[in-house]
Amino acid sequence: MAKLTRKDVINRVEAGDSLEQEDLSGLDLSRTNLSKANLRWANLTGAILTGAKLIGANLIGADLSKARLIEADLWWAQLIGADLTEANLTRADLSKADLSRADLNKATLTEADLHGADMSRATLTEADLTGAKLIGADLIGADLSKTKYTQVQLEGASNVDKVIL
Repeated sequence: MAKLTRKDVINRVEAGDSLEQEDLSGLDLSRTNLSKANLRWANLTGAILTGAKLIGANLIGADLSKARLIEADLWWAQLIGADLTEANLTRADLSKADLSRADLNKATLTEADLHGADMSRATLTEADLTGAKLIGADLIGADLSKTKYTQVQLEGASNVDKVIL
């Protein structure tokens, strides 16, 4: 099966077609609207999603390792169990996103907005959370060992006392 192109992806999302388990690795999808797209278990390794809109997208179990999600809109996105190892989420908006059990090892979340995000049991070992907004986020069981978290806003975050440092 031929690998999908940027145009193929845009056309399929606009038609409401699923991209579940598709190989989109390395694809440049910057500034595309993938809101509410079904990308469950998709391979987005190294994909360029800078400025992309993924509002309410289903990214459960997706592989986003080394993906570039700089300034991406991921409001309400479902990232349960997703692999975001070494992903760049600088200034990304992950408000109300579900990142439970997600792997964010060595991810860059500098100035990311995680307002009200579910980060329960997420792994953020050696991640960079400098200037991130975790206002109202749920951090129960999150692993923040060796994480850089200077100037992080934690007002109203829940289960901060249950974080692994």
